Amino acid sequence: MKVELLPALTDNYMYLLIDEETKEAAIVDPVEPQKVVEAVKKHGVKLTTVLTTHHHWDHAGGNEKMVKLVSGLKVYGGDSRVGALNHKVTHYNTFKVGSLNVKCLFTPCHTSGHICYFVTKESSSEPPAVFTGDTLFIAGCGKFFEGTADEMYKALIEILGRLPPETRVYCGHEYTINNLKFARHVEPRNDAIKKKLAWAKDKYDKGEPTIPSTIAEEFTYNPFMRVREKSVQEHAGHTDPVATMGSIRKEKDNFRVPKN
Repeated sequence: MKVELLPALTDNYMYLLIDEETKEAAIVDPVEPQKVVEAVKKHGVKLTTVLTTHHHWDHAGGNEKMVKLVSGLKVYGGDSRVGALNHKVTHYNTFKVGSLNVKCLFTPCHTSGHICYFVTKESSSEPPAVFTGDTLFIAGCGKFFEGTADEMYKALIEILGRLPPETRVYCGHEYTINNLKFARHVEPRNDAIKKKLAWAKDKYDKGEPTIPSTIAEEFTYNPFMRVREKSVQEHAGHTDPVATMGSIRKEKDNFRVPKN
């Protein structure tokens, strides 16, 4: 399994997922289709599949053009608002991209039809991958545009949080530094946050992406994955994880990011 990061727009990521065994490929959220066509050529692979995480234009807005540029594409998504959709999926639907297994995880909240895609390869030693769109970011989560704190809790803790800890997390945007600055505000004494922030700033200065993280790492520095921790609950003034989730999301929506 090979994942090529394709930066798009100002801070989006598209991902070219390649099955090295069959040279079959899928593209996650191809908002800039021409870039996708070039990457497909460069790798000499056959693009068969579009994996759409949600209907927002900066993720699904390239689908109509993508299917014109490459014929016969299977376009997966969990929401009828997704452009060019021809395979509507829901929780735990599975399919293949070459020899790779893809499992759909229904994570409504940011949008009511949001899907994350969990990808594994049988009898392989390499870690699985999950494409989380705007549900889980490195050290953050998406805004609750069409859902509730309870839904985001289920998505992050009960669905994504139960994936194998070594699973690589490929999210929809490069928001890592700002997310970690908020995380530091929530837990000023958390060393994992300080280390990750210094690392992320270094990557940014070099013009390199901060993607991927792992599920295990997220539990150490992502406040939205840490809503069961006393330190996060004390900051929020709640003892209930779901109430904590709602409280820190509301706080982050109005958070003024410091310069350093």
